[in-house]
Amino acid sequence: MSTSNADVRRAAVATSTMAKLLALSFILACVLPLALAWHSIRILIPLIITNDTLSHVPLIPLVSSFLIYANRKVVFSEVSFDWGLGVALITPGLAILCISLTKSWQSAATDQFSLLLSGLVLYWMGTFALFFGAKAFRAARFPLFFLLFTIPIPEPFLSQLILYLQKGSAGAAEVFFRIAGIPHLRQGLEFTLPGVRIRVAEECSGIRSTLALFITTVLACYLFLRATWRKLLLCVFVVPVAIVKNGLRIATLSALAIYVDPGFLRGNLHHYGGIVFFVFALVPTITLLIFFQKRELGTPLQSRVCEQES
Repeated sequence: MSTSNADVRRAAVATSTMAKLLALSFILACVLPLALAWHSIRILIPLIITNDTLSHVPLIPLVSSFLIYANRKVVFSEVSFDWGLGVALITPGLAILCISLTKSWQSAATDQFSLLLSGLVLYWMGTFALFFGAKAFRAARFPLFFLLFTIPIPEPFLSQLILYLQKGSAGAAEVFFRIAGIPHLRQGLEFTLPGVRIRVAEECSGIRSTLALFITTVLACYLFLRATWRKLLLCVFVVPVAIVKNGLRIATLSALAIYVDPGFLRGNLHHYGGIVFFVFALVPTITLLIFFQKRELGTPLQSRVCEQES
């Protein structure tokens, strides 16, 4: 009996050691392209800090890693090498990565960043499939595809999206002006108000908070909802909510500038008060999420983080 127990312990230690070596090899394989492309990544790091559409990029891999770790018992219940799926993703990933490294970064930096991260994401997904197999890949499909949010929106789609948000925010602000009885004259994206003239510029489009709200909603749908149609409906719902939120922000700052102090258009509330209005947008989103979740009987909120998506 003692010999049998010793054999079991040795087998368990060997299995644990192999699992650690496999995980370490996977991490090293994921870090390798970062090292190769470090010069380009280092040049682009300031964009993450200054560009409103890129501020979320460093957080996405952390969230994906946490989701995989939280669901590790399901994801890694059956591990095997999958050369077919792995190579099918790694090959185009490396090709795209190499193309991005041969381009000049002096023009269309965001597009070059999109190309670079597209290659990295494909490579990471393929590396995961290669080391852990198709079954683990399917079990971890949401965290893996969630990595796509690290890819910046390329031009001209980004400009069109910002313009759409500008027009939507201007329209929402005009509705609030009418509700508040504030005299105004609108010409496109510009408003002439009593003693104040404003323009809904690209910086006022709300692109950053809209992306943050949408990504947060996608994550919440995975954690708390099962039905695909409810997930889609909630994700679509946040778009008009974000526009209304931004219109309210514009109208509020304008009203304060008219009736209190013109400095509100350049003050701290303008530059750092976005979190207040972001919370406003979260209220109807969370309310609808809770309503949908209660309709899905037998799905406790606290259990979804460690439960495989059906």
